[in-house]
Amino acid sequence: MNNTPLSPHPLSHLSDVHSRVLSTAQLRAHGVSPARITAQCRPGGPWQPLLPGVYLLHPGAATSEERLHGALLYAGRPVIPAQGDRPDTPRFGEAMVTGLAALALHGFSSAPALLSLDRIDILVPRTRRLRSTGCARIVRAHSLPRPDEITGLPVAPVPRAVADAVAELTDANAVRRLLTEAVRGGHCEPGAVVTELNRARLLSRTHVVDAVDSLLAEGRSLAEDRLYEMVRLHGLPDPVWNVDLRLPGGPHLGGVDAYWPEQSVAVELDTRAPRHDEDALWSEYARKREHLERLGITVVHITPKKLRESLEQQATVVRTALMAAGDRDPAAYVVVLPR
Repeated sequence: MNNTPLSPHPLSHLSDVHSRVLSTAQLRAHGVSPARITAQCRPGGPWQPLLPGVYLLHPGAATSEERLHGALLYAGRPVIPAQGDRPDTPRFGEAMVTGLAALALHGFSSAPALLSLDRIDILVPRTRRLRSTGCARIVRAHSLPRPDEITGLPVAPVPRAVADAVAELTDANAVRRLLTEAVRGGHCEPGAVVTELNRARLLSRTHVVDAVDSLLAEGRSLAEDRLYEMVRLHGLPDPVWNVDLRLPGGPHLGGVDAYWPEQSVAVELDTRAPRHDEDALWSEYARKREHLERLGITVVHITPKKLRESLEQQATVVRTALMAAGDRDPAAYVVVLPR
């Protein structure tokens, strides 16, 4: 029988925040009985309930760090309490911080400070039987993303956190600021955000659609700047920028972002955003590419993500296409017009 003194002292070997916020299962593992928990949490006592089954082991208000840990402990506690302290069981189960709290942890200046949030959104599997209570708001998902780790906490990736935040916002300006910072701050690509907004069925909301249009324009502008930078930094010959291609006296072939007429090489930025018409958009891209390549024009597709993460590699791809031009049959003559 465990006769460890029933006080917070046996918990002193734990790290700071872990010794201040503990679940019922963790307290029992340290020899603290349910009766002692109740006694410690009486009015004026040294402990207080933070959430169901989660306790703050000091009087006074909880810090933002303690609220985060408490919300995760509440939402992530294992279904079978006896498994809670197995070494291979994640401390917070599958739960992760999402929404505005997650964006604050990711460093978003447009997200409110953690202490100002009345509730902390916690993402859990749809099968978890939990209710929102206190400072924890439960957000359910059919499939969970792989969390990022920030200050030792599991945090939803930016695209998912943005979608969960936007789901609760009605202020169009607030939505626009979050989406813009996600892209301009280099946290993620526009397409990733739009994918999550679409999955959450938020693209039917007018203020969200308006913000998405601004987001896509922002993302394209940044991608174009990186494309200019790639050509300049890596010594590629200057192309003609943003042009339309046509057959002489014939049909319009489509627009490209950069074109080298002598080598018949085109670069097209793939800034498609996944929406309900994604298949139709992709078919249009594929048809244009196939048509141009039948005419002997090499089309290099580059995504904004590749430009951001591997600029030198993309420059090598374009340079290789330019150098290979001399080994190909001459391309059909096309008219190049500004667009």
